[in-house]
Amino acid sequence: MAYEQPALPYAKDALAPYISANTLEFHYGKHHAAYINKYNGMVEGTEYANKPIEEVIKAVYGDSSKTGIFNNAAQAWNHSFYWTCMKPGGGGTPTGALADKINSDFGSFDKFKEEFKTAGGTQFGSGWAWLVLDNGTLKVTKTPNAETPLHNGQTPLLTMDVW
Repeated sequence: MAYEQPALPYAKDALAPYISANTLEFHYGKHHAAYINKYNGMVEGTEYANKPIEEVIKAVYGDSSKTGIFNNAAQAWNHSFYWTCMKPGGGGTPTGALADKINSDFGSFDKFKEEFKTAGGTQFGSGWAWLVLDNGTLKVTKTPNAETPLHNGQTPLLTMDVW
């Protein structure tokens, strides 16, 4: 059961002028696709070949003999999740239960935005800024390179790719 690259939930030019069609084609069409192809090649014929990618990420994290599998699996998953965190005309202040939870856990939406921007802006090199649910509490965190909140038992809700 090979991992398949999910289709983008919008046209490649739909995020312009913030992300150009050319940038999206490179990042999604080449960069993200390469992680998936490498991952699939690495797990083909192994005990991981038929497992969901999330299980593989958790199983191989921290095993230095499986760093290549982890890096490609996590980057494939992270990018698949990333594309769903954006939409044409998206953004704005949340309402309802999400707004209440953000206000409860961060103090305000502006405070959340500040923490999220800081997480991305202070990530050295490549990595990710995340909004996660951790034991019932919303938190902002960041991970280097391919790391993901999945192996920390956190539920990712939003991410920003830092590259």
